[in-house]
Amino acid sequence: MAFKDLTIHDFTTVLSTSEPVPGGGGACGLVAAVGTSLGNMVLSLTTGKKKFAEYQKEIDEYIVELSELTEMLLDDMDKDAEAFEPLAKAYSLPKDTKEEIEAREKIMEEALFVASEAPLNMMETIIRAIKVVDRVTRIGTRFAVSDAGVALQCLRAAINGASLNVFINTKAMKNREVADALADRATKLVEEAEALVADAYFVAIDRL
Repeated sequence: MAFKDLTIHDFTTVLSTSEPVPGGGGACGLVAAVGTSLGNMVLSLTTGKKKFAEYQKEIDEYIVELSELTEMLLDDMDKDAEAFEPLAKAYSLPKDTKEEIEAREKIMEEALFVASEAPLNMMETIIRAIKVVDRVTRIGTRFAVSDAGVALQCLRAAINGASLNVFINTKAMKNREVADALADRATKLVEEAEALVADAYFVAIDRL
């Protein structure tokens, strides 16, 4: 069964065990999906209101986009687990002979790359979500602006968390050129997210 199909109780139960997945990546996907869902809640409370008629076209588009992003992030929970599985197996490979060590290092390098790409893809989806919810913070009903702010904080936590999954993998890679390129992508996404969320936070405060 896909992680997104588990109850919250069942997911958090398996998350608390020694099972290799779900882990931090799955948790980030869930937290981010909570953020996009909260953003959509604000839009649902705003749509159709005369006071916000000038934004109705945007609202309609954002409701669809956030729904799609929520599904993508929930799917990312399983994609992250799938990407981590080869790496988990690679750590268990034998390393008693020179040949085994060389084979293990090659497999590890490939597995580390795959395990880095999954959270990076999640981060790029989260950035899309942050940009939408940033706008929701500005055009959504003031009665739910605090919820838009919470949505952004969820997305911020998720993207920061996902970046840690990138950095722990790139740090272990032998090919430093590839590793540095992956880490640089993650760093730039975090910086972009921090700037957006910090600005939107004060917009939310002002609209309370």
